[in-house]
Amino acid sequence: MECAAKGLVAEPCASEARRRCGGCGAVAYCSRAHQNVHWGFHKEECARLAEQMSRIDMLKQFPFTFSVESPALNHTFPSPRCFLLESFKLHQKGLWKSECICDPEVTSVKDLSKTTDWSMGSALCPCTEPEHNVSTPLTSWKDYYRWRSLPLQSPVAVLLHWTKGSNSFRQVHQEIIVLLMLWKDRMKTRCKLVLPPLTLYHCVQLSHLQTSKYDSQDTLCIHYLGPEKELYQLAVFGELRALFPGVRIYIELVGPAVPKSRDGELVTISNYAHCCDESCFCKSSIGSKDLSCSAVTFKLRKGLYHERYSDIVKDSKPHLIVAANAGIAAYPSWISTIEIIRKVGIPAIFTDFCEEAAHLASSCIASITGQPLRVPLAVHPIRQA
Repeated sequence: MECAAKGLVAEPCASEARRRCGGCGAVAYCSRAHQNVHWGFHKEECARLAEQMSRIDMLKQFPFTFSVESPALNHTFPSPRCFLLESFKLHQKGLWKSECICDPEVTSVKDLSKTTDWSMGSALCPCTEPEHNVSTPLTSWKDYYRWRSLPLQSPVAVLLHWTKGSNSFRQVHQEIIVLLMLWKDRMKTRCKLVLPPLTLYHCVQLSHLQTSKYDSQDTLCIHYLGPEKELYQLAVFGELRALFPGVRIYIELVGPAVPKSRDGELVTISNYAHCCDESCFCKSSIGSKDLSCSAVTFKLRKGLYHERYSDIVKDSKPHLIVAANAGIAAYPSWISTIEIIRKVGIPAIFTDFCEEAAHLASSCIASITGQPLRVPLAVHPIRQA
């Protein structure tokens, strides 16, 4: 951890930042002198950070048996996540290739977007239709695993609920959602923590509290902003077919990470990602298809949303806009995007990496729109494993 006063004082840090703030414990300093200098900035956020830090124990609580701390890392693997994947014999296989940093060369969008297998046995992954449709909203990982008849040692949550750019498996992750409901120049917000494809499921559930637009139609259109790792794991989104049976799902993936050569490309996912059991029903021509569940169709768009918006809406008008781990406070380019969203009045959900980042994001949004957020931030029980 860096000294929180770094960059604010002329004197360089004399030692490591081991002196934590006694009020919140969220920031640290190399010396009392640097702590005194930083207090003028920190005093306004100290109580808020202390409240966030009080939830750390809760954030570490997961039902999975696979998330137990691993033994000492084998030097063969550069990160705990690589070690975890190897323990399941999944390292550098199938949909899991982009979950580590061992060999960036293999994680080309062209290759991985066509990868369709879990590389696990059918008992550990959702490769076929569920036994029944979701009867009540899923509000926890236990709910999802129970509905899909999966054992808690299955690691599929890592892909169903990923973190962009994270190579740390045991980090405390508390991604927060800021939901903007823009109706008739009024902005309402709900703040939760969720991620794709279960992110999209929960985003729809949250927005459905205010609108039932998509219920009267057979198509749900989502504009998904800033995709990165998602581009490598499109097959995982086949799970949306089970979460929204009978609904055709159309998703615009818009962001700078989309390769120029694939701008405008359509990708259709009509099956569930397969298991590795040769005799499994998912390998048959009808095993992973069902007339009651429609395909998930993606359209790839390279560029920033506000720059491509006029072209995008010619093809699709969204029911919902989603941006996972957006970093709103860090990237000024969000200003133009938020202004467009406010103008068109479409519900929009942004997530950020932690509660403090979401707090800064909500302040930025309020500044851009001129309207305060009305619902406080909260951590959702379904978050990064």
